[in-house]
Amino acid sequence: MRTIIVYHSHSGRTRVLAERVRDASGGDLAEVRPQTPYGLISVYSRGARRAGNGEVDATEPAVIDVSAYDRVVIGTPVWAGRPTPAINGAVAALQGTRGKSAVLFATCAYSPGETLPVLRAALAARGVDVVGEFSFTRKELGDAAKLATLVGAVRGGEPEQGSSAPVAEPSSALDHGPAAG
Repeated sequence: MRTIIVYHSHSGRTRVLAERVRDASGGDLAEVRPQTPYGLISVYSRGARRAGNGEVDATEPAVIDVSAYDRVVIGTPVWAGRPTPAINGAVAALQGTRGKSAVLFATCAYSPGETLPVLRAALAARGVDVVGEFSFTRKELGDAAKLATLVGAVRGGEPEQGSSAPVAEPSSALDHGPAAG
């Protein structure tokens, strides 16, 4: 099954998880970045407000063609209880989605809030069938069993083979942006 992992990461935690999923599933990575980056303060002052309002950032890449893939994985940090504006922009930038299946994951401080239902609805509107949803708190990032369950869903129900090492956390003191959860 051909898989693409589309993700946005502000502090690095979502990137680490996306890379781990790629390493275990053989998928391709597509990191999405806002065209206007968020700084240390603007991630809270501007990013949280925009996330809470469900706003969409213009992103790089501007178009993400997934027509060559069977499964689309979307990974996002949680900002103000919602997906980041960059991942909202990534969902809007997806092309070739009709009939695809998807697995979602969110990284957060404590709770994913409305992140996963918001992404599920946005993808359903694009003809994508969401077959798995996962959230990882800071404490759960190193949970090998939870990671194996995510990887199994990405692979289409196949259990992860030969990997039980915990996910390493980046050294950044930041969580994934404002009011994560």
